[in-house]
Amino acid sequence: MRDIPEILNWRRVSENISLSGQPTEAQLADVKELGVTHIINLGPHTNDGALDDEAATVASLGMTYVYIPVDFENPTDQDFSDFCDMLESLHGQTIHVHCIYNARVSAFFYRYAQSGGGGSAKEAHALMDGIWRPGGVWAKFIGNQAAEALPNRYAGDDY
Repeated sequence: MRDIPEILNWRRVSENISLSGQPTEAQLADVKELGVTHIINLGPHTNDGALDDEAATVASLGMTYVYIPVDFENPTDQDFSDFCDMLESLHGQTIHVHCIYNARVSAFFYRYAQSGGGGSAKEAHALMDGIWRPGGVWAKFIGNQAAEALPNRYAGDDY
């Protein structure tokens, strides 16, 4: 399966799971061409850079839109549970998961791998680390006590 590196922080987890920051409407059409049937968005519609009506765009392309808005300042265990339930229900489907920057998403996939949900925790950590190093509430969310007192750091900024 090909990749779409033009999409911000594009990453591939497996043959049928890709991740990124916010795709444009045109990039969503490119994602569809990859055989993606479901788009999962963890970024609230109120975020800067969010599409005006992503659900309508995704529907017009013939894909299913799943919206799990995660407050960046307060990711919750319920958000994670909803995410895990959705991944389990879509097992075997070709999906694309995004937020605005791929910070939320990469942290969710890392925690998912840590919990035994799928994939290698080491690989999921490397994927996340190529985008950011969570601090504060996000460090707590992924179980990294040592980084809870640190700020979030982004690749190329504070590494």
